[in-house]
Amino acid sequence: MCGVVGIISSRPVNQEIYDALTVLQHRGQDSAGIMTDNQGVLCLRKSNGLVNDVFSIEHMTRLRGNMGIGHVRYPTAGTLSSSEAQPFYVNSPFGICLAHNGNLVNNDQLRRHLREVDRRHLNTESDTEALLNLFAHELQENFEGKLTPEIVFEAATHMFEKSSGGYAVVSMILNEGLVAMRDPNGIRPLILGKREVGQGTEYMIASESVALDIADFEIMRDVKPGEVIFITKEGEFFSKQCIKPKSYTPCIFEFVYFARPDSVIDGISVYKSRLKMGEYLAQRIIKEGLHHDVDVVIPIPDTSRSTALQVAHHLGVKYREGFIKNRYIGRTFIMPGQEIRKKSVKQKLNPIEVEIRDKNVLLIDDSIVRGTTSKKIIQMARNSGANKVFFASAAPPVRYPNVYGIDMPSTAELLASNRTEEDLARYIGADWLIFQELGDLISAVEFDGSDAEAFDTSCFSGEYVTGDVTSNYLEFIEEKRNDEAKAKTEIERRQIDIQDQSSMTLS
Repeated sequence: MCGVVGIISSRPVNQEIYDALTVLQHRGQDSAGIMTDNQGVLCLRKSNGLVNDVFSIEHMTRLRGNMGIGHVRYPTAGTLSSSEAQPFYVNSPFGICLAHNGNLVNNDQLRRHLREVDRRHLNTESDTEALLNLFAHELQENFEGKLTPEIVFEAATHMFEKSSGGYAVVSMILNEGLVAMRDPNGIRPLILGKREVGQGTEYMIASESVALDIADFEIMRDVKPGEVIFITKEGEFFSKQCIKPKSYTPCIFEFVYFARPDSVIDGISVYKSRLKMGEYLAQRIIKEGLHHDVDVVIPIPDTSRSTALQVAHHLGVKYREGFIKNRYIGRTFIMPGQEIRKKSVKQKLNPIEVEIRDKNVLLIDDSIVRGTTSKKIIQMARNSGANKVFFASAAPPVRYPNVYGIDMPSTAELLASNRTEEDLARYIGADWLIFQELGDLISAVEFDGSDAEAFDTSCFSGEYVTGDVTSNYLEFIEEKRNDEAKAKTEIERRQIDIQDQSSMTLS
């Protein structure tokens, strides 16, 4: 999962892109990057690390210009090397920068085509670089003396036809304008905003509405599946439905876990959807007759708070904060290596014993992926004196890998992939365990004001909306995403970074 932002303004955009990336930091903690256009001159800063570590005052002053794009990343494939930090850039035609959130399921075929047919050179394994080169090639093929919106739309149409997966893209064509596009299924989120200044209009495109909120941009609408937006450097706005939407199926896991609660995605309030998840989860707990022994409901911070609050309300029991989170520890299910994840759970959370001792505690979490965190937290509650520890998940069991941009592990590492709910309860050490039913989760997220037709629920159902995810592809990503593979890429990253530092010293 990644976060993207693009801005065209009448003023320098460096600070507002930086601010947007800070509120999108939850979408990626591996690297950050900003590219701006200073009257046709590219200004760039990107590196591994959090936003406030990557950008110093010196870097910010060099990021001049009234147009730019930014990105925060965690990798779903490739390496963790700073060479794969985004945005990416190619110098022909025009000079094009591109950042994207998502994952191409036909990345290998596309890269082969780019190398062997289009004769484009690729430096990394990143599908973002493949998208950039494909877009650049199609622009070059259609260019006839002057860049027009029609040329941009024609190039994007060919890009859509050759790409498959979930992706939300922001691109900057130097000295020309910004381009934004969203995959034909609308899997990954992308929202458009505007701000009236003087006689003109400024535009912002981002992964989540919170990025628009902090910069006082008014939400216009979500970018539609298969739509392309082109905004010239002078602020002229053009849009076109370049390919017929295959569906309108945003990723439901955005609402369960990834998006900030104060975001609105595809017309759906993330906060309200999580409240409704709590209502449905409480109904199931009552239906199963499991609510009578519960003394207190405690959320696993932070994403499950809204859900837990509603569970407690509908069960008629106390809601309490039982764990304090260290906000400087990253999200554990995306950390490489099981031992690292186990260690980080204790660093991330610390129990409040007075709220747990001598009580029957119901812990609420957003989901269970590997089970590492759940098992450790249950043991922490028992060590704090709980009589019994119950566990409820706001989402159904995660049984299948996500292939559209969320770095869920290989099938073998998914706790629920080959276990019954009773097996899962025993494994994590809960006195009982209950999951949200998929139908209830969908009902919780559905909203009358949204254009979304359905949701990508592939990590729960195994049904992939692009229709081209084969067993061979799942085996391929399993080899790339398991802990052993990630450990290998981490070693490679360190070697590359050492080489990069040596080269810089020599130069």
